[in-house]
Amino acid sequence: MDAMMHADIKSLKLLHSGKVRDMYEIDENHLLIVTTDRLSAFDVVLPTPIPGKGQVLNAVSDFWFEKLAHILPNHTATMTLEEAIPDADERERVRSHAIVVKRLQPLPIEAIVRGYLIGSGWSEYQKQGSVCGIALPEGLPLAGKLPEPLFTPSTKAAVGEHDENIDFDRMCGIVGTELATKMRDVSLQLYKEAAAFALTKGIIIADTKFEFGLDQDGNLTLIDEVLTPDSSRFWPVSDYQPGISPPSFDKQFVRDWLETLTWNKQSPGPAVPADIAEKTSAKYAEALARLTA
Repeated sequence: MDAMMHADIKSLKLLHSGKVRDMYEIDENHLLIVTTDRLSAFDVVLPTPIPGKGQVLNAVSDFWFEKLAHILPNHTATMTLEEAIPDADERERVRSHAIVVKRLQPLPIEAIVRGYLIGSGWSEYQKQGSVCGIALPEGLPLAGKLPEPLFTPSTKAAVGEHDENIDFDRMCGIVGTELATKMRDVSLQLYKEAAAFALTKGIIIADTKFEFGLDQDGNLTLIDEVLTPDSSRFWPVSDYQPGISPPSFDKQFVRDWLETLTWNKQSPGPAVPADIAEKTSAKYAEALARLTA
């Protein structure tokens, strides 16, 4: 399978190239977002693409946008890809990677929900008994399910920089108390409903991040990707055991390999061996297959 490192659409204006997505201007009301096969780890875009990754992320997001639309509207538009990209060759090359979306005002917050104790949350808990400053009961194990999902927002960093965890009060100072409260409440609702569904498919969603925007009327809208293996930790129920870091359906496979290297986690990142890239591609594909079976 050929991998797409860049969208390279010439007929539209490129507005932004992020860690994974390339964003193009269609008109004053619409954007084209192309999810490439780029892979970022430790906030560095690696030089090796993962074949099929962008298609999987696009399909997973589309699945959740439709399934969770009753909770909150999302940025998907009714404009077709044919209307957005008249050039047939360009259109077909990105078809499975692309989505036409409404042009909204993005909010400068990553809305993170944690349902299990893992990653940086586990590191902080071991030292301070808390996650992002939120005190937790003693004696919780690695990868243990939290008593209740936690909302732990962060700022959105530019490519190559690190997001910064912030508390809810600081979030209120950035977007206002009313909007911050709505973002928190809807993030928890989205996570709880998605996590309950995923369990029926043999997947634990340990944590995830949402991004939001505002439409012209100020209505909160779900944007970017949603509940994908890139924005979430997906664990197989069959291999889950508290006290042990579970295997996952995401780029953790690459992260684990990177941790064996003498790399300073600064750009440029190391090239990923073919066998690691293929196994990572298979992990992403399995997540999609399970969710949509």
